[in-house]
Amino acid sequence: MACLAQQGLGPDPPAQLEEKKKKKNSLCFCQTCHKVAKIEKPEAELADMTVGHVGRDGATLAGRIDVRNPYSHAIPVCEISYSLQSAGREVASGTMPDPGSLAAGGTTRLDVPVKVPYDFLVSLVKDAGRDWDIDYEMRVGLTVDLPVLGNFTLPLTKSGELKLPTLSTIF
Repeated sequence: MACLAQQGLGPDPPAQLEEKKKKKNSLCFCQTCHKVAKIEKPEAELADMTVGHVGRDGATLAGRIDVRNPYSHAIPVCEISYSLQSAGREVASGTMPDPGSLAAGGTTRLDVPVKVPYDFLVSLVKDAGRDWDIDYEMRVGLTVDLPVLGNFTLPLTKSGELKLPTLSTIF
């Protein structure tokens, strides 16, 4: 962007000068947004949920995020926030602070354990019906610390069917 004098913002009356400065600032902001949009960012994919552990106090469902880091250095992951919904209700939500770093120039697998309380699990099983599965939607916010940009959150969403274990698979 050219300086103010090169844009004809020299000895103009103050009102014109302010108007031209506003235009220049909005142009600079748009250019900054355009540059930020072109910065290479990590790419992530949320895998299907699986049943991890079933106990007396509830179940732990296993979520997994595979993240590709385009940079030649590790990127710190600030936090992972998640929300699991089923049948229009929030089943579980939480935040994992400081889960580690993304490996330089490669793909890193991040596990997201989601604890579902027993009482909610019982109501979900009642809704499961004959096919013994639960429709779900998992929303994840993966916040990483990118060079120049600072904290950047990648929003991820995955819908699917969670196959419930039968008694024979538990025991």
